[in-house]
Amino acid sequence: MRRYWVIAPYDSTKPNVFETAWAYDVSHKTIAVGWRELVDIGSLSREEIEKQYREKYPQTTNKGSITRDVNTLWNFLHEVSIGDVIIARKGTKKIVGYGNVTGKPYYDIAAAKERVGNSTENYYPYLISVDWTVSEIVYPNIVFSFYTMYEIAEDKYKELIGDVIPPPAETDETYIGEQSTEFVLERYLEDFIVTNFDTIFDGQLIIYRDQDGGIGQQFPIVNSDGKQIGRIDILAKNKNSNNYTVIELKKGRESDQVVGQLLRYMGWVKENLCEGNQEVTGLIICRDIDERLVYAVSPISSIVQIKRYKMDFQLIST
Repeated sequence: MRRYWVIAPYDSTKPNVFETAWAYDVSHKTIAVGWRELVDIGSLSREEIEKQYREKYPQTTNKGSITRDVNTLWNFLHEVSIGDVIIARKGTKKIVGYGNVTGKPYYDIAAAKERVGNSTENYYPYLISVDWTVSEIVYPNIVFSFYTMYEIAEDKYKELIGDVIPPPAETDETYIGEQSTEFVLERYLEDFIVTNFDTIFDGQLIIYRDQDGGIGQQFPIVNSDGKQIGRIDILAKNKNSNNYTVIELKKGRESDQVVGQLLRYMGWVKENLCEGNQEVTGLIICRDIDERLVYAVSPISSIVQIKRYKMDFQLIST
């Protein structure tokens, strides 16, 4: 069965090298990942790859980072197949092309160095042949994770490369059933909060921004296998402490569901984004606070808050 992948050709914060690598990919019909200090690992098990990774990069101690990098290598070498489709992204808001995989992965240091213009920059020695279609699409908000490589669903792929750029979609568990007025309003509430963020939070919280300037609205998260598993409604940071805050709108969902999802997202941020003594808190924003929500949050009230919002509509005679 055809699978769909997202891969960053190179670090977008180094635009000159990125453009050189992407131009090479288009002309040579390739894409690459890798860590140059690792030797040819094509025949190694996942455990052996991780062992070598730890030996070569002892400075990387975050378990989530190690798992992410090892899975990127494993998926690239063993999961991507001929006929699969790859989206090439630049940063978290831009597609530069998409294409069909036409060959098996291979290890080529010479090609890897040529790919980055034989510069002193890091080169990626593991390559796959891809028949590319160059197509630039820029989104107003973050649509891609910062992971080097991960898998997406077919529906998400079709949504991303469509002629009309769609709004960010819910990719996690969503409320299914007749949409209440509250649910519809909360779809717009998210944009309202983001637009008026400083005023609403009195400058105490700031919206997370990635290295490309994309804001943390509908922030995509990826599991240890490299698959997208959801989107954080709003990811923020405390202006003074630099700690993270995960903000979720209830959106008509059951209390247990929204609390469980919030805690999962908080755990992901703790594992993948926090450094040193950084901590993660959660905030649930809803129209009405019910007993179930209060009970669900009470054991974790030190790290999760609930806030109500109020919307007033008036009809004014002309």
